[in-house]
Amino acid sequence: MSHRRPSVVLTRDSIKNGFIDKMIDARGGYPGRWTEQQIVDCYRKLLAEAPPGDVWVFGYGSLIWNPCVHVAEMKRARLYGYHRRFCLWTHLGRGSPECPGLMLGLVPGGACAGVALRIERAIAEAEFDILFRREMVSGSYDPRWVTVQIDGIDKPQKALCFLMNRAHERYAGRLADATVADAIAKAVGPLGACRDYLEQTVAALEALGIHDRPLARMQKMVKERLAAAA
Repeated sequence: MSHRRPSVVLTRDSIKNGFIDKMIDARGGYPGRWTEQQIVDCYRKLLAEAPPGDVWVFGYGSLIWNPCVHVAEMKRARLYGYHRRFCLWTHLGRGSPECPGLMLGLVPGGACAGVALRIERAIAEAEFDILFRREMVSGSYDPRWVTVQIDGIDKPQKALCFLMNRAHERYAGRLADATVADAIAKAVGPLGACRDYLEQTVAALEALGIHDRPLARMQKMVKERLAAAA
């Protein structure tokens, strides 16, 4: 099993200062890496399509516990028609080319409980710049405006959501739980161990009163593997 190594906590300042680009350059590049212009064009197009007023972003993974953007308000929310799944291979942040990790993505079917993050419209472009530099390194997600039900708001709201781009080369498809658990237990990258990403996501959801059974089951499987390897 891979041992934990000192990790870097991703922050808004580190993203603005080009940490992700430096991390990619240190690895000798990254397949399908988006250009600066692609990133800017993408978020400006989506902002132009946004409903009037402040914008909502739907978070279902690390955006819950480390959004890296200025959030005016966070509320529990539910997205229907998609569910979260470990389906995106990562050879960079929490993995390596030799031992890739797995990140969460949203794929069709079911529903997903997460959070809606409200960003003030006056600063939306600056915050989207940070958000997209973080999420759209290689176009592995498909950012879209989706309809979510937010706690305390009667009318459904439009929210930006990073859906899984199932045409992307790093899309893992539907893997067996054992395969996912093996990868999460072993993978470590510059941002830390993949298992920490799982644990922080489960803890953040539990703190919001959200119990995700598949994630809890995966957490148990990973802990069993770590215990067996100790």
